[in-house]
Amino acid sequence: MAASDPDADITLASSRGPIRCRYHAPAAPLVGATLLVGGTDGGLDGPADAIYADLAQRLLPQGIGTLRLDFRLHAAPGVVEEGVFDVLHGMAFLREQGAVGVGLVGHSFGGAVVITAATQAPEVRTVVTLATQSAGAQLAPRVAPRPLLLVHGSEDIRLPPACSEYVYQIAREPKELIILPGARHSLRQRRGELLDLLVTWLTAKLRQPQPAPGKG
Repeated sequence: MAASDPDADITLASSRGPIRCRYHAPAAPLVGATLLVGGTDGGLDGPADAIYADLAQRLLPQGIGTLRLDFRLHAAPGVVEEGVFDVLHGMAFLREQGAVGVGLVGHSFGGAVVITAATQAPEVRTVVTLATQSAGAQLAPRVAPRPLLLVHGSEDIRLPPACSEYVYQIAREPKELIILPGARHSLRQRRGELLDLLVTWLTAKLRQPQPAPGKG
């Protein structure tokens, strides 16, 4: 379905049930898009005191639209394949809006989801994980040659920084790992720094051409 109004609440129909989303559409021509997902508890807000809404607003002047997507299933441990199903439906919506390049961002469980989804979506230009789990992220090497950014808090006791360090180790270049000192699982302790980092990274990666993903 298409959304004619900016910042529209939408529901994507699927064979497994409705997928709740919120779309932020730029007034200027669309030059790229981001798709943002949270953890196993779902929701549209993301970590760090609802950082996703502010991120979407900061990206609009750059011509970058944002789809915030709520997983159909809210249960722990999450099923990565079900999350990927939802993300791929979100990608189809963004294609309808005219997006030719998409950045995926996922927090916690959502980190494994966006890594896996990227291997099935050639229009993905970059993947960003926030305090990702390592379970289900074994396809990280296949994100390359698209850039992968992993962000984790040094004081995360729910999913320790070793999770992102492992994913970074198995991933291929280009890749970057940033550990935020003093930040816990929600990353709220470094919210301002995180927001600036995401805006800078996503704008740069979505405004430059990226090589096509490899097969291996």
